[in-house]
Amino acid sequence: MTIGFRMGGFQKSFRTALIFGALMAGASPALAEAVLHRGNPGEPNSLDPAQISINVESFILKDLFEGLTTFNAAGEAVPGAAESWEISEDGTVYTFKIRDSAKWSNGDPVTAEDFVYSFRRLQDPATASKYANILHVIKNAKAVNDGSLPPEELGVRAAGEKSFEVTLERPTPYFLELLTHSTGLPVHRGNIEKDGAAWNRPGNFISNGPFMLEAHVPNDSLTAAKNPNYWDAAEVKLDKVVFYPVEDQAAAVRRFEAGELDMIYNFSANDLERLRAAHGDRIRATPALNTEYYVFDNRAEPFNDARVRRALSMAIDRDFLAQEIFLGASLPTYAFSPPMAGYKPGQADFAELSQFDREDQAVELMKEAGYGEGAKPLDITIRYNTNPNHERVATAIADMWKTVFGFNVTMSNQDVTSHYAYLQEGGAFQVARAGWVADYGDPENFLTLTITGNPSFNYGKYSNPEYDALIAASYDELDHEKRYEILHEAETLLMRDQPIAPLLHKAELWGLSARVKGFEDNVNNEHPSRFMSVD
Repeated sequence: MTIGFRMGGFQKSFRTALIFGALMAGASPALAEAVLHRGNPGEPNSLDPAQISINVESFILKDLFEGLTTFNAAGEAVPGAAESWEISEDGTVYTFKIRDSAKWSNGDPVTAEDFVYSFRRLQDPATASKYANILHVIKNAKAVNDGSLPPEELGVRAAGEKSFEVTLERPTPYFLELLTHSTGLPVHRGNIEKDGAAWNRPGNFISNGPFMLEAHVPNDSLTAAKNPNYWDAAEVKLDKVVFYPVEDQAAAVRRFEAGELDMIYNFSANDLERLRAAHGDRIRATPALNTEYYVFDNRAEPFNDARVRRALSMAIDRDFLAQEIFLGASLPTYAFSPPMAGYKPGQADFAELSQFDREDQAVELMKEAGYGEGAKPLDITIRYNTNPNHERVATAIADMWKTVFGFNVTMSNQDVTSHYAYLQEGGAFQVARAGWVADYGDPENFLTLTITGNPSFNYGKYSNPEYDALIAASYDELDHEKRYEILHEAETLLMRDQPIAPLLHKAELWGLSARVKGFEDNVNNEHPSRFMSVD
């Protein structure tokens, strides 16, 4: 019901006096902008959904774009640009109904053709997306991605202006959650064709999410303003979100405590106890689906020898790392996958040994391989991305390898984007730090990182036909429990070969100012600004 009335002279004068008084007072809650200042642990390497690969970038991109499905504040997959969908009886065809109210930031309607274009662009080898393989469950995606088929053969089509159909290679029970990933985000075709390589710069950028790109000063800040054309704009409480790339964790904490940042992420575990004492439950340590690990370059001696890899992994005291460096905010692990509902991770066979017994066996294995005391010396360099926690872990592991084997161990660090770019491009190394946060809640998301056909994320170039065959067999198994048994067998094999040394499942550390409302802990570590507000 709408109520209307006419203002007389008194009412007009009274309203004018109120507005003038508010302005003279300096600020009015109704007029002040609601701005959330988010600390982000690094500068994004790209703002193209087809080119990003780390959470530093996805935190931003998921504020700017929205896929067919998205995450809510609780980290649950919910309808996004699509308001509903239908699934065929055999589980291989999904038909999405795109919202009539879904629009791009320039006012254009979001259509099924937008998703056809975006999905084809992702798999087109000319795009060179490092993450395209995550959607290889779509029919013909792998063949399109390797150039065997043209993009038009990808299993997607527009069944109407607002009806988008996806055909899969096989039933994929986690497909709806998979679409929340950055690879499922659409891009505006006209924006890319008109502006070319400059399409994702301020002034050109067109997006369909709750926010749109207003400004970006590299290594200083990125400002996203509320998108008035977003279908749910009335429920978005923030006017702007400003992301600050603060890679220096100590600096992030200082800015947070000075009131400059409303949110910080992934601060040093050394600060956890003090910050909790000072700020109470505004300091969060949330268990999440992630794994911190070291990867060995399987292409070069002696790391192409499983005995060397196993020995180095066995000599790492994970309990020390968890308790002394992360102060209990991480749990030691001997498996690559974190525990998930219904799935038992395949652990390394030395998991149940005491650390003393592990070290004794490690020394014997290393001698058998021809290295260590009385044999060949070994010089090792550990690469890691710049971060106090990573530096402390590398320092501790270097000391462990020196103590147990007498090896000379040095360290080398780079900023986060350079570190991962080097690994993804196939750069040579010996031992490198890596971490993986689940894109969706299924062990397959971790275990496919080390298959032979994953050029971007199989950093150490591990290759084992038996392992690859087990992963392939898991896709053909429709029984959920049997599929998990196959994945468990594959992971047990992976942990036998130790091409990677899993170290820890880390809690996600967040600091929130008293202004921030709407933040919810969740294992997916998804915290869209859309659901937050500031006092």
